[in-house]
Amino acid sequence: MADCNTFFKQTGAGDKVKFVVDDLTTYVDANRYDLAISVDVMEHILEDVQVFKNINASLKPGGMLLISTPSDQGGSDVHGDEESSFIEEHVRDGYNIKEIEDKLRSAGFTKVEARYQYGTPGKISWRLSMKYPILMLGASKLFFVILPFYYIITYPFAYFLNWMDVMMKHPTGTGLIVKAWK
Repeated sequence: MADCNTFFKQTGAGDKVKFVVDDLTTYVDANRYDLAISVDVMEHILEDVQVFKNINASLKPGGMLLISTPSDQGGSDVHGDEESSFIEEHVRDGYNIKEIEDKLRSAGFTKVEARYQYGTPGKISWRLSMKYPILMLGASKLFFVILPFYYIITYPFAYFLNWMDVMMKHPTGTGLIVKAWK
């Protein structure tokens, strides 16, 4: 956090960007922020509605919360009730669009837009760039030696697949991008 705050201070944006470590279930800094960003966080927090309320209270009027989170369509690489996430600290396998929209509205957000991300190209990219390396590192620390070579080969493909994923509109997907305004 200190490195991020130092970097933005050196760029002259230190008064506009703030990185903190805190408990989101209790953190409120009333009407302070224009934008809050949550990337792969909410699936780890049981008290998600309370966190949404706290973020809403911390946003200035018209402020926006931007969320990237797994969807309930395999976002934690879970595809059925009998499966569990390979990421054990998830408290939920993902949200469906209606569920997260309802929770955000109940937390006080006035406008909510949600769409799927990680359609087919994104799912393939995520497996190549994230899941498989994590699983291999879990199997053997020797993979640290191979990892740079693995990414030299897979990164161009993953980058292209991510670009395709962003450019497409997906009727379903393993992730959600959600925008909510105070």
